[in-house]
Amino acid sequence: MFNLFKFIRLGGRTKVRFPPSPTGPFHIGSARTALFNYIFARQSNGKLIFRSEDTDKERSTKEFEEDILDGLDWLGIKYDEFYRQSERTEIYKKYIKKLLREKKAFYCNHTKEELEEEKNKQMANKEAPRHICEHKHEIRNSKFENKGIIRIKGTNEKIKFNDMVRGGIEFEGNTIGDVSIAKNLDTPLYNFAVVVDDWKMKITHVIRGEDGIPNTPKQILIQKALGAKPPKYAHIPLILGSDKSKLSKRHGATSINEYKRVGYLPEALVNFMVLLGWNPGDNKEIISIKELIKIFSLSKVQKGGAVFNIEKLNWFNKEYIKTKNTKKLTTEVIQYLNTEQKKLAENNSEKWEKIVELEKERLTTLSDINKNVDFIFKLPPYQATSLVWKKDTRENTQEHLDKLIGLLSKAKSSSFSKENIKKAVWEYAEKEGRGNVLWPLRVSLTGLEKSPEPFAVAEILGKEECLKRLNYAKEILSK
Repeated sequence: MFNLFKFIRLGGRTKVRFPPSPTGPFHIGSARTALFNYIFARQSNGKLIFRSEDTDKERSTKEFEEDILDGLDWLGIKYDEFYRQSERTEIYKKYIKKLLREKKAFYCNHTKEELEEEKNKQMANKEAPRHICEHKHEIRNSKFENKGIIRIKGTNEKIKFNDMVRGGIEFEGNTIGDVSIAKNLDTPLYNFAVVVDDWKMKITHVIRGEDGIPNTPKQILIQKALGAKPPKYAHIPLILGSDKSKLSKRHGATSINEYKRVGYLPEALVNFMVLLGWNPGDNKEIISIKELIKIFSLSKVQKGGAVFNIEKLNWFNKEYIKTKNTKKLTTEVIQYLNTEQKKLAENNSEKWEKIVELEKERLTTLSDINKNVDFIFKLPPYQATSLVWKKDTRENTQEHLDKLIGLLSKAKSSSFSKENIKKAVWEYAEKEGRGNVLWPLRVSLTGLEKSPEPFAVAEILGKEECLKRLNYAKEILSK
């Protein structure tokens, strides 16, 4: 088993890469791969390379690349070097020519139609699709040069490698065939570009999803042809939906920047993602990134698929919101407010800190703040029956409201704090029954049957607005 700390002690320096294709939004599976690589690199003071694999000219866009970079920055995943494959064409071309010159690569001039027909026959016979080209043994002449796809010769020997997560893995060489490396000198294919980049960038470890396993034997063959030292491999489990199928939007998954938009905290998402396929070996769930860098180990990554659970992500987010410093949280919450609320927040930051402190326990995402504090700006409509506590009567409830109005009218506006409000009404509530008194107080102030405790709400609303709402409640009961 690979020992990271022994590797460091012997003078090794970890160098890993995160190589997304900028062909779509940055999703949670890719983000988790980036996170695992980042943590692994930081454990040894190593380096994380960002490599934009943008050779698909039709689908790759700068917008998607920016989406990925923005998502990484928001999550706190910092890279040390940046590359684009589209800017490295001459490097790939140099090594394609070298392999052709050394007779390790050859032009295969079979047409697309011929190759497709061959593949269909193999699949019909339940064989592994591969192409073993008779042209590789021919003495090439000018009519074949620069025509057809470029391949390297396959092998009949077993191809083996040790995976840091899954142990020994082997493939029968004759099921791989002759590996295609480029469409032409100027257009390298995925596996070839990846091998050249990993080699020249001195990547020591390749940590990627298990869907990369089928590419590994092909990459090993290319490495041998180039004389490149292979990196160590670790294939982490895919993230699955609750029904164990491929993760999709119907399971609640979305892009990283969408999680940001609706108000998930980056630290909550990081904590959630790292536990998709890894655990610390105990029941601890709330783990900071600093702690993860100390305790993370690829040996504790599971082999089976990790199940995405949006309810669990929501739980993490709630926990992080509850423990976040109120002042900092208020700064973050402001961006999710509507125009009217933003104006108030800008003009009265102290009041907004009180509102956020009041609502922290009830927020699942930061964007929940909008609907959660609507009652502060405008009392929502409610029925008279909502004011009456359990078996109490309308008449008694009216009396309680009268008494509350009297008690709160005596309070000074300058000292209208939740402590003083509670002190003013508590004796009466104890005498008449807390539910009978405090329930109509809560509903009068918020219009809600589920809301924060009424004393804190009253403080935020202020004396004048509290009395206005209590009088309004009396009117509703009298109709």
